[in-house]
Amino acid sequence: MNVDISTEKFAQGFLVKVKGDVDMNSSAGVREALNQVFKQRSSAMTALVVDLSQVRYMDSSGIATLVEALQNCMKQGLQLRLADLSAPVKDVFELARLAAIFEIYASLSDAMAER
Repeated sequence: MNVDISTEKFAQGFLVKVKGDVDMNSSAGVREALNQVFKQRSSAMTALVVDLSQVRYMDSSGIATLVEALQNCMKQGLQLRLADLSAPVKDVFELARLAAIFEIYASLSDAMAER
């Protein structure tokens, strides 16, 4: 299954919506979309929100892509917020003990709220 990725600006930065399985075959596309956001970054940008509500499967390459995005955000003083993780993806984060490392929000509206 291919992954569909859309990006849009919002008041605090960018929202990246991911739909489909994020695995070895599709994680490069997710990585490229996230890197494009970093290239478009303005000084007013404070957050990058990734909506994972439509992702039903994520393997280690997907996790690695998000860890890389988190590192890039930390270097640039940005917040990386993950929103609305599906149950299978949330399980992966909890098993990998990454739920405490990432800012994870129950809903997209919570993740996009000004902080």
